[in-house]
Amino acid sequence: MSQTDTTEVDVQALEQEGEIAADYIEGLLDIGDYDGDIDMDVEGERAVVAVVGGALDELVGKRGEVLEALQELTRLAVHRQTGNRTRLMLDIGGYRERRRAELTKLGQDISAEVKQSGEAKPLAPMTPFERKIVHDAVAAAGLRSESEGEEPERYVVVHPS
Repeated sequence: MSQTDTTEVDVQALEQEGEIAADYIEGLLDIGDYDGDIDMDVEGERAVVAVVGGALDELVGKRGEVLEALQELTRLAVHRQTGNRTRLMLDIGGYRERRRAELTKLGQDISAEVKQSGEAKPLAPMTPFERKIVHDAVAAAGLRSESEGEEPERYVVVHPS
């Protein structure tokens, strides 16, 4: 099998994960009587399912806590049907996209601060999704960062280069 064939199989598997997840989320929306449209996509090496529409804030929760729980339940539903672990990403009401922009800016701002002060700076606890975005922004600024602590209190520390 050529590299292209392998990639096509992976995309098909990710699309299948997205379809299973979309069906699962659609069922939850129906049970909760929420209105929302479901978009599916494949970004990089993961399926992405997004619920768009109005009045979805309850499904995001404080600091995305409900969204994280729904994502885990959706991953379990996909795993149950496929037998494979999934890295599926769920977004509701554009929360993750907004959060990505906020955290990228935070990473850039903290990097500038650490470059100026020369001192390491710890940040508030974050989810794995949030830490990854900050790590990427810090790396793009030419600095080093690492995660410390235990879940759910794991946080990023930005170090001078």
